[in-house]
Amino acid sequence: MKLYHGSTTANIKILTPNLADHDRPYVYMTTIEAVAAFYLCNAVERPYYWFPYGFERGSDIPVYHELYPHALQEVSEGVSGCIYEVQAGESQVIPFKNIPCARLATEPVAVTGCIPVKNAYALLMDYVRQGKMKIGRYEDKTEQQLNWWYTQGAAYLEEKRMIETPDCSYARFVKEKIPQIWEKYLLRIKAAEN
Repeated sequence: MKLYHGSTTANIKILTPNLADHDRPYVYMTTIEAVAAFYLCNAVERPYYWFPYGFERGSDIPVYHELYPHALQEVSEGVSGCIYEVQAGESQVIPFKNIPCARLATEPVAVTGCIPVKNAYALLMDYVRQGKMKIGRYEDKTEQQLNWWYTQGAAYLEEKRMIETPDCSYARFVKEKIPQIWEKYLLRIKAAEN
């Protein structure tokens, strides 16, 4: 199967497993080219990541969800890199929980092709025009939808115990861009203490 991997690093010939915030190092790949492009645009430093996307109900069209105004443009404008193509058999990859298009490899994987990206935002807007992805704009979200995202974000902060690392890139990003998530997290901590 053809898989894609987005990276800001050029000239990669072999994708090697890297540690993110999961249990072990993996090569992260996807069956959808547009989703690989999201991974060019990480708003936080490793080992954390910020890619708020999902899928339109009943389809495989990815939707990038903006949780503050103009978020997608802010994280992707001027970002360059490559979308690497890989050919992998089912036995070489593991499906990733909760993301149907994601595949993980625990061993290095040879690159079979490369799509150079000069400006990730321009590429993403081209995908939107082609119907390959959609943008869930912040201003179009209901209070209920935003609250769902804020609750998910607070749960992640709690899971990673970021009260102990409030200056890490993820916590700083959330506090600056989406303080509602941090506030919800602090309320969860306070409720757990009582």
